[in-house]
Amino acid sequence: MRASGSALHQADRVGFAASFVCAVHCALLPVALALLPALGLNFGGWIDFDQAFVVFATLLGLTTMSLGYRRHRAFRAWALLLPGLVLVWLGAFSSLHDHTLGHAAIMVAGGLLLAGAHLLNLRLSHARSGR
Repeated sequence: MRASGSALHQADRVGFAASFVCAVHCALLPVALALLPALGLNFGGWIDFDQAFVVFATLLGLTTMSLGYRRHRAFRAWALLLPGLVLVWLGAFSSLHDHTLGHAAIMVAGGLLLAGAHLLNLRLSHARSGR
């Protein structure tokens, strides 16, 4: 079954937006965690959300990059996706998942790489389709 160009473009747009929002979330989370107790608020369960999002981002990224590669035959998007996935997996599933500044930096860098991979895949696919 072939994925339509429109569906692939939509998936890359979702991947770009989700990865960018993830990077912003990870950049602001340490600030929020520091401010919430001062406001009398306490939130838990961040680990499950972060880990679930990393699994979703991985599946979406691998799918869209594979479909995009079949269309444009360029590895450049993979060169951004793979290091981005390594960073977010390290940040979400290792001892680095402690919501400190180091964790935030790793997750922001990984999220930006994922967003860049989706944007590049979108542009490569768009250029290949001639639209």
